[in-house]
Amino acid sequence: MSLLTPDFGLLFWMLVSFLIVFGLLAKFGFPVITRMVDERREYIRKSLENADEANRQLENVKEEARLLLDKAQSRQNEILKQAVAESEQIVRNAREKASEEAAKQIEAAKSQIETQKQKALMEIRTQVAVLSVDIAEKILRNRMDDRDAQQALISRMLDEAELIREENKTIKS
Repeated sequence: MSLLTPDFGLLFWMLVSFLIVFGLLAKFGFPVITRMVDERREYIRKSLENADEANRQLENVKEEARLLLDKAQSRQNEILKQAVAESEQIVRNAREKASEEAAKQIEAAKSQIETQKQKALMEIRTQVAVLSVDIAEKILRNRMDDRDAQQALISRMLDEAELIREENKTIKS
């Protein structure tokens, strides 16, 4: 007997034990292994489907985000245009109000100047009248005796009054 050639009995029992182990594996082991391989295959398939679905959803989300950004950008542009238009309108209104207020103030100043002018003229006339009366009174006291002197004085006073009236007219204009 050689070490390299096995005996028939050894081969028989090895074959019997192999068949028993193979039978047990076929009955109990292989179904479990194949079931686990099938479950693993199904898990991988579902994971791939879920990954594909997640990629599609991610693409949809990216597209929605891009659309929202575009919409927000256009809305921002609209708001900026509206704000510029409103600011221009506010500036125009402020200028108009300022012009109106300035016109009112100028008109009030003109009115006040005219009032002061009239007041000053009245005051000058009053002073001229008082001075005229005082002068006339003094002259009349001094020259009551001479009739020709009285006539010359009255003529001269009338001429001066005429000159004063013409000066007042040029001041009013």
